[in-house]
Formats: sequence, structure tokens, C-alpha cells
Amino acid sequence: MYSRVTSCAMSIRYLLVFAVALGCAAEKRSEPGLERSTSAGPPPVSDDSGVSVTSASSAASSSPKVTVLFFGTSLTAGYGLDPSLAFPNLIEKKSESTATPIRAINAGLSGETSAGALRRIEWALRKPVDIVVLETGGNDALRALDPDSLESNLEGIVKRIRKAQPSARILLAVMESPPNLGVRYTTRFREAYTNVARRENLALVPFLLDKVAGDPQLNQADGVHPNERGERIVADNVWRALEPVVREISSAR
Repeated sequence: MYSRVTSCAMSIRYLLVFAVALGCAAEKRSEPGLERSTSAGPPPVSDDSGVSVTSASSAASSSPKVTVLFFGTSLTAGYGLDPSLAFPNLIEKKSESTATPIRAINAGLSGETSAGALRRIEWALRKPVDIVVLETGGNDALRALDPDSLESNLEGIVKRIRKAQPSARILLAVMESPPNLGVRYTTRFREAYTNVARRENLALVPFLLDKVAGDPQLNQADGVHPNERGERIVADNVWRALEPVVREISSAR
């Protein structure tokens, strides 16, 4: 699983765009957005004004579904798209045609660093979930924050999840840093994920934007956030790692 992470093909052109475009976007986002995300009963959000915490469909089912909390940044929130097109929602729709349908909860917040995620995670866990898909760290790289702090924050988030909901399974989505920060930084950044996954016995979701990063046909005008076509590929990337865990939980019921 770790070898898949280290073999992710990311073009230099994409990563330089990633550093510039998302870096500029990050400057527009402020910490008050984190306070806004804690308001009760937030509506679906399709821009970067706050957190979206919504089920992907309103159809009721008499059979119990595996509840999956997708906790992350603008990539999870579906920045720039209708909320129904965010990859967590696409995964829920995809699962409806399988024997293991899920209920997706999208708790993505644009511009959030891993430190912000550490502060927010307990709020997102107010209701029981079966699985948490954790996606954070991209904005840490954009700000060239210390990878040691990223690793510490990832560890802290995992511990808070386990304290709040001991039975919840955790999948950690890997992010990559721009190459302009140097080989030492990019290597250490990647190690933050593999180290935490190894210590905490977590399943890894290989690079979230695999086969999407750097392709202008699959990204929005900013060159960073997937468009509708790209989002479907991201959903496939995540579902490959998620589906076996969903099946395991469903079969144990």
C-alpha cells in the first residue's frame, strides 16, 4: 500500500500551479471560517464560506447503511461544484448499486489546515459514524508548514476520533506537497501519512488526485480543484480503498 503512495505520478506543471493557485486561494480564507463551521445545522455549502455536512441523498432505506464521515478540505467539500457532485456524494450514489450502500456525510471545509482539522474533528463526530475518511494536509504544504506538525496533528485527529467513537474505522487519504519546497520536504511530508498509518494501523487511500492532477481536462480553471469529470475519478480512487471496509462492516452486522 505504501509503494502505491510513493509511485504516484504528479506532473511538475501541476504542482507548480498547485502551489500558486491554492496558495492564493488560501490567502482569501480566514480562521473565522472555522468558527462558522460550528454553527448548528449548517445548510449545504458549495463555495468556500463554511463547512458542508450533508447526506448525499434523502432517500430513506429500511436496511441499515454504513455511515461514512468524509472529513477534509475543499477537495472533500467539492469546491466550485454543486454539492451533489462532490466525491463523497458520488460515492454514496455509486454504492447504491452495490450490496453495501452507504450514507455519506460531507464535512469538508475549504482552506483548513491539519491544525484546524484537529480543533474541528470532535464537532464533526457528534453523531455516530462507522467510518471516517480523513483528508487533510494539502493546505499545510501550501503554507510550507512543518511536516512534523502535520504528523502530530494527524496523530491527534486519529486519537480524538478513537476517543469519541472507538468502534469507527479510519481511512487516511494521502496528499502530496509541491516540489518547489524541495526533496527533503516532500519526502518528509509523505512520510507523515505513512508513519501515522503504520503506528495507528490505518488503511491508506493513495494520493487523492491520482490520474486527475495536472490534467486540464479534469480540473477547474484554477488548475487545482477537480471538475465534474475529475471528481468522478477521485470518487473511484477513494471507493477502491473504502469499499472493502464497508463490506467488512456490513457483513458483520
